[in-house]
Amino acid sequence: MFRVRTAKPRRRPVFAAAAAVAAIAVLAGCTSSGGDTASSSSKSSINYALPVNFTPNWILPIGAAGKLNTNNSAIAASLWEPLIAYDGTSGSIAWDKAGSVATAADFASDHKSVTITLGDRKWSDGKAITSRDVEFWFNLIKANKADWGSYSKGKAPDNWTSFKTVDATHFTITFDKAYNDSWMLANQLSYITPLPQHAWDKTSASGSVGNDDETTAGAVKVWNFVNGQAKSLSTYASNTLWKTISGPYSLSSFSTSGKVVLTANSKYDGGEKAKIKTVNLLPYTSSDAEENAVRSGAVDYGYIDASNLDQKSSFTNLGYAVKPWSGWAITYMPYNFDNPTMGAVFKQLYARQAVQRSIDQASLAKVVFNGTAVPTYGPIPQAQESDYLSSTQKSNPYPYSVSKAKALLTSHGWTDQGGTMVCTDAGTSSSQCGTGVAKGTKFEMGVLSQSGSTVTDNMMSAIQSSLSKAGIDFTIKTAPVNSVLSQTPQCTASQSICSWQLSFFGTAGSWYFSAFPTGDPLFQTGGGANFGQYSDAAVDSLIDESTTSSTNAAIQNYSATLAKDLPVIWLPAPDYQVSVIKNGLGGFTQDSLASFHPAQWSWK
Repeated sequence: MFRVRTAKPRRRPVFAAAAAVAAIAVLAGCTSSGGDTASSSSKSSINYALPVNFTPNWILPIGAAGKLNTNNSAIAASLWEPLIAYDGTSGSIAWDKAGSVATAADFASDHKSVTITLGDRKWSDGKAITSRDVEFWFNLIKANKADWGSYSKGKAPDNWTSFKTVDATHFTITFDKAYNDSWMLANQLSYITPLPQHAWDKTSASGSVGNDDETTAGAVKVWNFVNGQAKSLSTYASNTLWKTISGPYSLSSFSTSGKVVLTANSKYDGGEKAKIKTVNLLPYTSSDAEENAVRSGAVDYGYIDASNLDQKSSFTNLGYAVKPWSGWAITYMPYNFDNPTMGAVFKQLYARQAVQRSIDQASLAKVVFNGTAVPTYGPIPQAQESDYLSSTQKSNPYPYSVSKAKALLTSHGWTDQGGTMVCTDAGTSSSQCGTGVAKGTKFEMGVLSQSGSTVTDNMMSAIQSSLSKAGIDFTIKTAPVNSVLSQTPQCTASQSICSWQLSFFGTAGSWYFSAFPTGDPLFQTGGGANFGQYSDAAVDSLIDESTTSSTNAAIQNYSATLAKDLPVIWLPAPDYQVSVIKNGLGGFTQDSLASFHPAQWSWK
């Protein structure tokens, strides 16, 4: 899912989810082959279950479109420590200085710049980590921002006007105007990961390292080379490019099917030294295989479906603690407003209102999710109390009502014909179908939904049933989440890739936020994770204002506006996962930002 640090879209979509590992009897459900899948007999290793169908497929600590799931960013952060690591493992979302290369961030009194201090740190090859390594990241992003998965027009790096090296461990980034310090630190500066300039600043595998990044043309060539190397999953463990690291773990193996083995980095000199030598990350294609693995005892840290919480004792009796994992997230289904068939319908607010009123979120949360989800009525997470949530969003502007959904359509030129609503009165008046909606258009829409989760399958079936009562046909196709993300891209109506209508990648939440739940990647015009091409100038202004204002009024207005305007179909936000953790494994709090941090794990 996403963090795909979106959540981790770092978010980060970072997108998210989680899973478990199988014993020999159930290996058919596991996508990985070979390796040790037995539960850790010693305390020097751990078997950690990866999300169902969230197989790792990207190593570079710079997110690319379609590569933003949380597993990718968590693995990258274990190899290359972030400049400023934000997580929720302390029990609240905050800067984890032990897991960061930076030790201080001093904002100017006018809030237009920040000076960062680096710790006395070294790369695994003994070279010092310096301001030049941060500048290298800065130059690559500046020159290639359109290809950066976390880019949102007007935000980083657009709002960073200069990078000035003070000395080897201090540098200053200047902004284009005054910003909210907390937002800048948590949602912008946290994107930065120092990269080994002395090893990566070249344009080919056989080329020599220089300072190519210091020109735009050179930075593009370096970017193309490094990204090209990152596309070769089968060479991750052998490629020398990925051997120069700063994080608590190194990469021992990375299979194309998703199995990853991390080994403690003996050269690590930061504050979050690994306590468990070997971490086995194992992928699965179905929740049934995960749960069989848990029951077999092959998993030290895994997950079960929320629907099986009524069987909690069967897991605790096997020596597991069962812990629901709440996330700082929202869940939704994006409309493709540029779809050539249904885009014009999706652009009609009354049509989106009819869809939203046809979905009984309260019942879905209670029945399908077994009480481990909360309804989502807008763009701000609702599982935790916050000062960002508006009263409008909290009170649900569009309560479930099939009768009102049908009335919205029939009052706008639609007629029920054989159980399906059809536009019979095309036109642009307030009682007609609306701009671009042709006479005879049927209200038929389809979703490409992530596979591998019984809960998700059940939710989609329930939505299909409730929409049909309003005369809206809803077809469902499924695919692994990486395929969903790649097959439902940002697009224009004239492109063949724009045939998708709805997309769902939220089995464990669609988007996990950084500490400040800004909407710039999701709903701002041109946002990097604005898959459906939603665009509204007033919303753009509210998003911009929320990042600069010293009060929460702007973000509350943003919350209220999008709760009413429905840029997506809001759906229940589930707990990130229901964790099952072997008794004796601890040293951490589950991160509400949906990432995992193996360096924090320890056996009692």
